[in-house]
Amino acid sequence: MDKHILKFAILFLSLALVSCTKQLVKLTKENLHVVNREIVEIDEYKHTVILNNMVGDGLAIIEGLNFAVGSVELELKGENIMQKSFLGFAFNIQNDSTYEAVYFRPFNFQSEEKIRRAHSIQYIYHPKFNWSFLRNNFKGQYEAEFPRSPSPDDWFKILIKIDNKKVTVYDKESNTELLTVERLAEQVSDKIAFWTGEDSKGAFRNLKIMK
Repeated sequence: MDKHILKFAILFLSLALVSCTKQLVKLTKENLHVVNREIVEIDEYKHTVILNNMVGDGLAIIEGLNFAVGSVELELKGENIMQKSFLGFAFNIQNDSTYEAVYFRPFNFQSEEKIRRAHSIQYIYHPKFNWSFLRNNFKGQYEAEFPRSPSPDDWFKILIKIDNKKVTVYDKESNTELLTVERLAEQVSDKIAFWTGEDSKGAFRNLKIMK
């Protein structure tokens, strides 16, 4: 093989490997812009942030980080409190009320009612395509069960793959696909955030991105 071709091939593979490397995101008070929430606790060494509960939805937007399409790994912890534990990941954030998100309802994870378990994971595009609109008009299409049924009070780890057309959510522990949906919005923003819903607190750690 020509030496120049070999050097080019090695360089190309090196760049490909670098571009696919997971980036562990540092979490500090300085790089989190909080909307309708307060930071209860932040641990820069354990890469953990906890947000309090307030009326309405809340965001902790990660400043200085550009992410449009790719993969996201994240650990989350909610609470086993009926209708008071909604938490997840927001992306394509255009303003404080216009964004896409994937979120979880931990209080449904181990419910004895099948219908509640089927509402464990949710995709939304606010403000128009909220959970109630999607459930009423596209029943079962934008939400799903969490088959492994993790404890609603414990950490769980997920992987979200986002491209220009689809969003797919996986359970990292079991490597199981949980939800795949066609996106309801065009990609116009590279802002991302931790998300908490109505009257919900949330804990987040070890955010990793791969573009």
